[in-house]
Amino acid sequence: MRIYANRGSSGTYPENTLAAFRAAAELPITGVVINVQLSKDGKVVVFHDERLERTTNGTGYVKDKTLEELKELDCGSWFSSEWQGEEIPTLDEVLEVFEETDHRLNIELRTDLFPHEKLVDKVIAVAEKRGMMDRLILSSFNHEDIQKVCRETSVEAAIITLQVLVDVYDYARVIGTNRIHMSLPSAFRKTATDALRKGAIVYVYTVNDLQYADELQHIGIHGIITNYPEIMLTKFP
Repeated sequence: MRIYANRGSSGTYPENTLAAFRAAAELPITGVVINVQLSKDGKVVVFHDERLERTTNGTGYVKDKTLEELKELDCGSWFSSEWQGEEIPTLDEVLEVFEETDHRLNIELRTDLFPHEKLVDKVIAVAEKRGMMDRLILSSFNHEDIQKVCRETSVEAAIITLQVLVDVYDYARVIGTNRIHMSLPSAFRKTATDALRKGAIVYVYTVNDLQYADELQHIGIHGIITNYPEIMLTKFP
């Protein structure tokens, strides 16, 4: 069972921070999921939510702040006072953490609410500059962006699905990929086993329970996305 650390080791460190990614980089796992969007001045920043309130001391939308303004925020204290002063990183800063590792870099485009035009091109440019194109996977709930990736680049791409979809593999092939990242409830439905039988590469999020992970392995799921990669390694080293 392949393991991807969701937003870094986000169960034990504040999500999408350099601390969380450095912890993940030390683990013998397959890869890491990195959420990205654009700042007001067009910089690729690593952050999950469209709004700042949940994980920072700021307010408003990420897209309405410049990189300089975002860098002034504390995105560690919400998790623990130990991580006070952690900053919102840029994609380039996160990729630097993995420069000397062999982890796959699953970059999730957070464009399912706001479109963030040119995000795909900017992500690819950052990865290309770092020489990491062969380690890249682009994923998103916004399947228009994934279709663009499939049609215009050679980068591996995955659709992310939330609901239980009928014939999800056939739908993914219309987008242009055979890679599907589906929610945990979906993975136990017929649509998942049908997709696997047809040749899909299926990863499941967010799997934090060893019993669920064990059952997913028996189904034939290729890998999991988890907040607790350290725990999953005790079962799937």
